[in-house]
Amino acid sequence: MKQVLQSLKTGETLVAEVPVPQARPGMVLVRTAASLVSAGTERMVVSFAEKNLVGKARSRPDLVRQVLDKARREGLLTTVEAAFNRLDQPMPLGYASAGTIVALGEGVEGWQVGERVACAGGGYAVHAEYAAVPVNLLARLPQNVDFESAAFTTLGAIALHGFRLAEAQLGETVAVIGLGLLGLLGAQIARAAGCRVLGIDLSPQRVALAQQLDLEAVTRPEAESAALAFSRGRGADVVLICADTPSNDPVTLAGALARDRARVVAVGAVGLEIPRKVYYEKELSFINSRSYGPGRYDP
Repeated sequence: MKQVLQSLKTGETLVAEVPVPQARPGMVLVRTAASLVSAGTERMVVSFAEKNLVGKARSRPDLVRQVLDKARREGLLTTVEAAFNRLDQPMPLGYASAGTIVALGEGVEGWQVGERVACAGGGYAVHAEYAAVPVNLLARLPQNVDFESAAFTTLGAIALHGFRLAEAQLGETVAVIGLGLLGLLGAQIARAAGCRVLGIDLSPQRVALAQQLDLEAVTRPEAESAALAFSRGRGADVVLICADTPSNDPVTLAGALARDRARVVAVGAVGLEIPRKVYYEKELSFINSRSYGPGRYDP
């Protein structure tokens, strides 16, 4: 079968011929009909792969610390060999797809060959003709949902989990920072739950797209005054950070937009140096949302 792979050593993205995976115990084999390219996560992986060794080290100091710890435990030569072996292994891209079950692994109950499903999970719901996926990362598709729409399910689950963590109540004001795909999904989920939603983005084009979806939205320079007016001078009850940037600006902006004792949830990958003064003075609650929520990391 064909599969999209990323070389962490050379930075090359390629379509390779690989064996069809087996449905191991607790998993099903899915024939992929559509898979979603995540502009944020996959762009980050490709960008990392394209860097030289020094660039990789600078962009991932956490991995450098792991390598140094391993070298102290197991020796330098063993660690270097393991690191280069890891770089030599192509990495599968993708974590959101949809298709049809064609085989069941041992012990799988409640699922049938021929069922249409949405699939999730890095290393599972990959860009490939077939994918072996654990049953806890599947969702059945209603008959009126096509495969291309269903491929967005994983991104919707990420946005929904962040919104649930915020515990937003009916009628509360929710500010959404970052109006990419994740932010637009989060804003629409908040609106469907009965919240008043204000979207914010650096890009006038993304703001215009949000407005086409009948969402209130402004650019970054207008954010603070707009949020104050939109919340009738009170500040946002909830701030969902859905941006994708190493900058700390979204976290700083969230503190400025929030009312006293508001909830701030980081859904996207952003800088997390929390400005203590404003977060302390407003007694803000901050949560870093993890993936799609309950079940994602179950064994």
